[in-house]
Amino acid sequence: MSRPNQHFSYAKALEKGAHSNENVPEQQFENVPEQQFYPPAPKDLIQTGLHEKLIEDLIFKLLHSRGVMTGRQIADEICLPFKTIETILLSLKKQMFLAYRSDSGINDFVYMLTDQGRTKALIAVEASAYVGSAPVPYAEYLETFESQSIQRENPGSEELQHAFRDLVMEPHILDTLGPAINSGRGVFLYGAPGNGKTSIAKRIHKCFKDSIYIPKTLLISGQLLKFYDLQWHKAVLENDNDKALPYDKRWIKIERPSIVVGGEMDLESLEIKYNPVTKISEAPLQMKANCGTFVVDDFGRQRISPVDLLNRWILPLEKRIDFLTLSNGIKFQVPFDELLIFCTNIDPNEFLDEAFLRRIPYKVKLENPSEKKFRRIMAFMAPRYGIEYDEAIVTYLIDNYFLGIRPFRNCHPRDLLEQIVNTSAYQRIEPKLTKSLLKTAANNYFVAVGHD
Repeated sequence: MSRPNQHFSYAKALEKGAHSNENVPEQQFENVPEQQFYPPAPKDLIQTGLHEKLIEDLIFKLLHSRGVMTGRQIADEICLPFKTIETILLSLKKQMFLAYRSDSGINDFVYMLTDQGRTKALIAVEASAYVGSAPVPYAEYLETFESQSIQRENPGSEELQHAFRDLVMEPHILDTLGPAINSGRGVFLYGAPGNGKTSIAKRIHKCFKDSIYIPKTLLISGQLLKFYDLQWHKAVLENDNDKALPYDKRWIKIERPSIVVGGEMDLESLEIKYNPVTKISEAPLQMKANCGTFVVDDFGRQRISPVDLLNRWILPLEKRIDFLTLSNGIKFQVPFDELLIFCTNIDPNEFLDEAFLRRIPYKVKLENPSEKKFRRIMAFMAPRYGIEYDEAIVTYLIDNYFLGIRPFRNCHPRDLLEQIVNTSAYQRIEPKLTKSLLKTAANNYFVAVGHD
């Protein structure tokens, strides 16, 4: 469901702050509904928004690494239509930077570098070792946020129930999470360890159905910035509409991103990474998470203090705009369009002041389950491990390992069932809820995790 009046124009908001010296024509997305973004294939060099020399350098470096390629193979590798680069290839041939190795069918040839071309390639590699998709001008990337913003989606109870269908969730938790997810801003999930904070956080992105398009690489103030990341971005298979309408292959269709970081995160991961050897830059995590979710797991256990970490996000949380710095020292503004989720075992009131808490408007506490809920979770999880539920054996477990000994946790049924499955596999027996197997599982598990 669309909420067109609840978001603002990032392109206009960032216009003054985005330092960009590339000459970019007006975006030409014709006959596309306002609620959808679709990147049509450029019809000529002008519509790419790129300078001819940049494309030439990509061709030089590509042939330097591959040796020989057809024109269409070159076009596929740099993600531009063949007709867009055909005149550039012919020009490079006339200038004797490229040579024909052989004919390759109608209007195409097998190309290779000449000695002059290899010199050009070495110069291009010295400037940047990047080889791959031609970039998308930053101004065009900004224009996508009007139709792809996470705030355009409005997941309701049905979407939440589907996203959390493999968890036992109390209705009041879903009713609390629903508005928080719809806010598209900041959420604290807190409570004792083992009550499902991380499990919930990792599933929240499933509430958002729409897929989005992102650039594989960006061009910002003459700098190339790698954006598409296989670790965090899950490509969506082309559907019939994608195949019927030729789209700009410099973009890739992905599920809304879901980035999860833990104690390893530091402030450097929130800045542009620049490799001085290859001279290639990479977008930071929060930029890759745009139009999706960014989960900070184990908040408070990072190598930096919670206050320092939140200080870094004060402006993005309030203004939905972030500041980044390129390797050449140029600062630019970037949208901060994501649901930021903090998971912590610590009550946020204990270590954050009111000013910080105000910027993260939703706090959801996950309590220890009651005995009744514990039994429900066990009954829900057992069949998923191929184990028949036995109420009497669960009562034995509760009487001997919980009541008066330790609190229930939402993770206990899953963890104990996994122990039973593993022990059964070792003993070459069918996994069942028996006193013997349960006793072995509980003794192994609770010795490890303690009594709290």
